[in-house]
Amino acid sequence: MANFTITGDVDPFLHVSLRKGERIYCESNAMVMMEDTLDLTGKMTGGLGSALMRRFANGESFFQQHIEATRGDGDCLLSPVLPGTIQVLDVGATCYMLSDGAFVAAESGVELRVRAQNIGNALFAQTGGFFVGEATGKGKLAVSGFGSGFILDVEPGKDVIIDNAHVVAWDSQLRYEISVPNRQGGGGLFNRLVNSVTSGEGVVLRFSGQGKVIICSRNRDAFASWARGGQASG
Repeated sequence: MANFTITGDVDPFLHVSLRKGERIYCESNAMVMMEDTLDLTGKMTGGLGSALMRRFANGESFFQQHIEATRGDGDCLLSPVLPGTIQVLDVGATCYMLSDGAFVAAESGVELRVRAQNIGNALFAQTGGFFVGEATGKGKLAVSGFGSGFILDVEPGKDVIIDNAHVVAWDSQLRYEISVPNRQGGGGLFNRLVNSVTSGEGVVLRFSGQGKVIICSRNRDAFASWARGGQASG
């Protein structure tokens, strides 16, 4: 199996060591450096239909980079799009759902596909619109988030509430639904939504069941707005 190592503390690299015959795939433009024993090609992972779904549903690249050790063992360095943490997850007994832009790289045994969300989560949760990414199969998966990263363990009877803009990935067996922060005095969903917007607390995701949620310290939506502003002013 390929060896995934995170190198560096601030805006780290993903260091991948491959033995001859092994291969990985990663998001477009992720490759920073590779040894000459490796070959890089651009492919539509999973075929035309899957590539189209990932592109239009989750904003991922149409073509992904495939790196294979064809002439012997070799190493490569990959860099995520978001400036921040990288987490390496084991896909197998556990499958993971991915937020937009979270995917960095995976072993060839991991399959990325698109799964439909219920209409409530699609409209409010901002975790991929009507569709959300899902990683199945077997192998290592690298995901990234903006800022520092942390892995939360959700346990039965102890729901966890997380601002949706800080969610990177989560165990696919967890249940999740949109919510707004509870406020003293209660009130209906509409009143709580209004209070949430005016207070700046935003819409949150409530996770229940048992499994892991990977979160990041910085707000992805705020970063996206800042990046668009910088491009406009440039």
